[in-house]
Amino acid sequence: MNQRTKIVGILFIIFLISGAVVGCNAAGNEQTEAEVEDVIITIGNLTDKTGVAAGPMSIIDTALKDVVEYYNEENLIPGVKLEIIEYDGQYDPSRSIPGYESLVKRGADFIWAPAPPSVPALKERVEEDKYVLFAATANMDTTELEGGYVFSLGVSPRYEAYTLLEWIAENHEDFPQDRPAVIGGVAWQDAYSDIWFDAAKEYVAANPDKYTWGGDFLTGFKFDWSSEIEALKDCDYVYFPVPPQLFVDDFRNVAGSDATLIGTEVQCAFMGVIDHNDLWDELDGSLFVRVTPWYHEKGPMIDLINQLLAEKHSANEAEMFRKDGVTYLSAKQAYLMLDIVRQAVENVGPENFDSQALYDAASSWSFEMEGIEDFCSFNETKRMSQDYYAIYEAVGDAQTLNRISGWMPQVTEP
Repeated sequence: MNQRTKIVGILFIIFLISGAVVGCNAAGNEQTEAEVEDVIITIGNLTDKTGVAAGPMSIIDTALKDVVEYYNEENLIPGVKLEIIEYDGQYDPSRSIPGYESLVKRGADFIWAPAPPSVPALKERVEEDKYVLFAATANMDTTELEGGYVFSLGVSPRYEAYTLLEWIAENHEDFPQDRPAVIGGVAWQDAYSDIWFDAAKEYVAANPDKYTWGGDFLTGFKFDWSSEIEALKDCDYVYFPVPPQLFVDDFRNVAGSDATLIGTEVQCAFMGVIDHNDLWDELDGSLFVRVTPWYHEKGPMIDLINQLLAEKHSANEAEMFRKDGVTYLSAKQAYLMLDIVRQAVENVGPENFDSQALYDAASSWSFEMEGIEDFCSFNETKRMSQDYYAIYEAVGDAQTLNRISGWMPQVTEP
């Protein structure tokens, strides 16, 4: 018997009992039945409305709103109504603690942090307060979060790098057969890219028969990549920066490099820029390690995401979101976060829901997806949920990404 059936059965019994009582008192007493109101659980969204990431964050906020509405409409957490309150963190870490304090004061039961800079800024504070924070992604290493109150519903940059490089060496048809492949990369200096490059170099050092390191360039805020392109143009594989349009254009059309470009969900967030600048031919053949099916695929999660796009947005807006890339796919993380809330409520009841109940539920949570039982999971120490990855390839003619591997367990050692 599923949960909804149990609830319907219980309500039916209550109705019968209530009817009997009313019948017994019909001679002279009027009965009024007080409606049981849903418990409100409030999500504190520490987002970016006016900072440098306001554009993509607006789509992530929309995805969260759509998923919350879906949960409420479908009564997926019986006895609970979900609400959202927001704070504009402006993608500024110095505003993270004031934002957190404001959201908590206004009644947030837990924090949703789609902007990565908020996570390291708040980690110590939420640990002290024993207050759960869910991150869309955390630009931190796995060991930094172990056992704490920050739960990342995204990836480990380290395991991403290991997984992609291992798949390329074992499966890519253009991988050199008579020598190690030369790999390098360029990116703005941020916590994510630092971890990714460190992990890639670890993998290369541990597998000298497969790879040699062609150089990495972690830069400040810049758009002229000419010197980095010159240094990397003869590599076999190159991790490319975002925003990608100037690099991709110059790498192909000025330097004439035929290296395979590689990336992650980070680059896939900029497919709209690729489309707008007509660079699909230049991106053709690029490889990406990813965690969510692309829009043209089938399966319960991507079907739901496409359903939300169709039901809650115009056809033009839905198509714009798809062309933009992975940003609206953050609906997956929002759904998973609320599945943990559902589990916590099921464990303790709506009236007893609090941060500790949420922490306990999250610490033993797993989620089946793509036919894999533990596609995402947390445990007593693990705080990055993603356990499986797939490789996607850019197809220039079709202007899309195609999955070219099965879903495979993440590689956790170089």
